[in-house]
Amino acid sequence: MPSIHFLDVTNRDGVQTARTGLSKFGKIMVNFYLGRLGVAQSEIGFPFLFHEVPYVRACVALGQAGAFGELRLSGWCRAVPADVESALPLGLRHYNLSISTSDQMIAHKFRGRLDRTAIIREMTAAVAAARAGGAQTVGVNAEDGSRTDEGYLTEFALAARDAGATRVRYCDTIGGDSPGRIRERFAKLASAVGLPVETHCHNDLGMAVANSVSGALGDLDAGQDAWVNTCVNGIGERAGNADLLSCILAFRHGFGVADSVTISDPVDLSWARRFGLWAAYAFGQPLPPAWPGVGRNAFAHESGIHADGALKDRGNYELYDDSTLGPFPSDWYAREGRVVLTGEYGGKAGFRHVMDGLGVAVAAGHEDLVFSLVQLCASATGKPLTDDELRLIAGYPRELALLFPGLIGV
Repeated sequence: MPSIHFLDVTNRDGVQTARTGLSKFGKIMVNFYLGRLGVAQSEIGFPFLFHEVPYVRACVALGQAGAFGELRLSGWCRAVPADVESALPLGLRHYNLSISTSDQMIAHKFRGRLDRTAIIREMTAAVAAARAGGAQTVGVNAEDGSRTDEGYLTEFALAARDAGATRVRYCDTIGGDSPGRIRERFAKLASAVGLPVETHCHNDLGMAVANSVSGALGDLDAGQDAWVNTCVNGIGERAGNADLLSCILAFRHGFGVADSVTISDPVDLSWARRFGLWAAYAFGQPLPPAWPGVGRNAFAHESGIHADGALKDRGNYELYDDSTLGPFPSDWYAREGRVVLTGEYGGKAGFRHVMDGLGVAVAAGHEDLVFSLVQLCASATGKPLTDDELRLIAGYPRELALLFPGLIGV
């Protein structure tokens, strides 16, 4: 039976958000949380870019060591063979290859450099390069798919399939699609091509989650699995991408949806609060109070009839139990009053005090390396490290040391 999977793109599309930023160590933490949450795949970044290389190598090593659970790691490349060939030596085995397909982009982005035929030629050559290099799965992205002529979109997707692609990504790049339209287009495309079509929805009209759910239902209508692209807290370019938690909640609790779909990923929402609130802290983007699930007002009641009803039975005014989202963070660095911390300028005494207080054991012979990594990661983030960050550093020091080429002991 066809089912729902999540492919999170926070570390690729999300980090492109204007007026924000995330360190490479922060990107590793995104993968850590996605693994704990039970998401199927993380698009970890751009493996053909020189400054991503140490990070990608660290991610591959961490994945092999079990730091991310069963999370699959994938790289994003332009659909040109040179990008793929640069990326392959780093060890990733899953890819998404992207190229624009709409007449708008062909005319006003490529400006005569590529036409429809050339776009398919470039894309199929890139898919062939990935497959020849050992890629296990290859998704092909139709950028601006929502403005792409249906006939050409089908031709493009069929060529991708025949070249060895395993999925096609339909990108609502400017966020202009609507739920009814996208479901119909997904059903037609998935039926014609016989492959899952990934949703990739932007939120320019506030419909990214609704469109993601509807597009996924179109996949299921065609008898194909659905792969839903998301970002933590809905971050992303312009108005953002489809929010990860909102999409999960919609498939689990949405009327007319939850009773007709199956999520095959082993989703564990007890990590949702820690992830969402960590991301708000790490990105420096506080969550709106009314944000679904993890906003400070998401389960708050004040007006008389609501408060009365909620006190009698929370089910009167709450769709699901907020305890499923896990506890609110209570991190060491956020303690009030007298506190000793560890970080970029900390010493060994403070480091040992914090690690002991958290009950974090540092393996024999690794104390100096873990201490150095704490200083380097705190320097990279520019913020006090969270408890989860400190635990990850202590648990996987040699793999994390790949982030910092030349670090003593690596």
